Amino acid sequence: MERFKAVVFDMDGLMIDTERLYFEVERVIARDFGKEVKDETLWKMMGRKPIEAITVFAEDLGLDISPEELLGIRDNLFVKKLVNEVEAMPGLSDILNSLKGKLKMGIATGSPSKFLKIVLDKLNIGGYFDIFVTSDEVQKGKPDPEVYNIAAMRLQVLPSECIVLEDSSNGALAAVKAGCYTIAVPSVYTDKQDFSFVNYIARDLRDAAQKIGELINRE
Repeated sequence: MERFKAVVFDMDGLMIDTERLYFEVERVIARDFGKEVKDETLWKMMGRKPIEAITVFAEDLGLDISPEELLGIRDNLFVKKLVNEVEAMPGLSDILNSLKGKLKMGIATGSPSKFLKIVLDKLNIGGYFDIFVTSDEVQKGKPDPEVYNIAAMRLQVLPSECIVLEDSSNGALAAVKAGCYTIAVPSVYTDKQDFSFVNYIARDLRDAAQKIGELINRE
């Protein structure tokens, strides 16, 4: 068994409670166009590059507006919510402190760097991480493995030496395709998604921290 050398965190819905903010914004936008958006559409959008996600939204709702224009509307609404309402998920500080100095750490997010910066500044957690990969830097969003391959390369480890934490099926699939040991931490927004292919399903971040402790102590 290869020794684990790094842990890579997804951001939205895993480290911070942004899925609620995204869902609220996207439901508002749908209503503004006289539509209702189904949960299944919102699930399909999760983890993807922003332009890919909003294209799914536009197609599923049959909106006659360019994805670029629609993304601008969503981003303006979302930034206001993010600045005012961003909160860490329960157990985030616990898991960061428990891993600090034991493994290299990174964030691989489907969000753009401007959102990542807001989160790091608001929660004051940037110092825990060695590398960051955002949607601005990838050609293909999750479930494509590109983001995790880049993260492993920047951390100077093999994907098989990485433990990845993800809250969505799309994100978890990206990590598995990259060859990472994948821990799903479903939220109330993703607990009905398929995680049958991951290595471990954690109840929350504290459970995930305990599992990672077992993995690195067993080596």
